[in-house]
Amino acid sequence: MELIKWRKSSRSDSQGDACVELAALPGGVGLRDSKDPDGGRLVLTPAAFRRLIGQCK
Repeated sequence: MELIKWRKSSRSDSQGDACVELAALPGGVGLRDSKDPDGGRLVLTPAAFRRLIGQCK
């Protein structure tokens, strides 16, 4: 079994108020709230992730 390596956003602050983590998954990108690592996750296709990032600029 391959472990998923989650990476915290460099934009997350030290108080933990804005914590987002990403993980490269087979065929997609996973997103989760680092304050709740066992909670819900969002999985996007690479194309959908690019569109999301494009909307955030």
